[in-house]
Amino acid sequence: MTDSVRDRIVDAAADLLADVGPAGVTTRAVAAAAGVQAPTIYRQFGDKDGLLEAVADRVFAAYVAGKTVPDDVDPVEHLRDSFDAHIAFGLANPGLTALFSDPLRSHSTTEDQGIAVLRERIHRVALAGRLRVPEPRAVSLVHAIGVGVVLDLIGTPDEERDPALVAAAWDALAFAILTAAPEVDPGSHAAAVQLAADEDALAALSPSERALMRDWLARIADA
Repeated sequence: MTDSVRDRIVDAAADLLADVGPAGVTTRAVAAAAGVQAPTIYRQFGDKDGLLEAVADRVFAAYVAGKTVPDDVDPVEHLRDSFDAHIAFGLANPGLTALFSDPLRSHSTTEDQGIAVLRERIHRVALAGRLRVPEPRAVSLVHAIGVGVVLDLIGTPDEERDPALVAAAWDALAFAILTAAPEVDPGSHAAAVQLAADEDALAALSPSERALMRDWLARIADA
């Protein structure tokens, strides 16, 4: 199969996913839209799930590629901007959001890369002394609340959507994971998270000592 035929199949499936959601991306419908026979799709992608993964990887890869973490911006502001961008992407791609939200499917490499970018953003917030909870919990909270807000908005008719929902969700999230402004004493929890994130500060310790120190700091942060 030539790349152009494969691209045509993925394009057709992406259009169907955007128009009718994952349930509408049947092999028959994709074959008709792409102008190929159904066995061609099976030979290239294995099954419908394989085809959907190819579509998801193409669309999401372009999104992730633009999610670099610059060094010269406030990490909290950048995290807020990325939260808004995630909501906007989800609303613009409801079929893809429904696919990614299926708890029974395995994450693709592209999705894992997206989570890695989120971890890096959270890590920078921790290094700035602005994170009040352990990094893994912050990552899970940002991801869970972001997905939940998108699903709620997608499931609500446009005229019934709460225009303040995204801002309210961010405010609740910020209250749960962030400290006050940097000039205010962040307290022991944020200081513990900040020290645990600082590789340079812990470099004087041996690997086993660093592991033990991070365990102690995690207990302080989680107390």
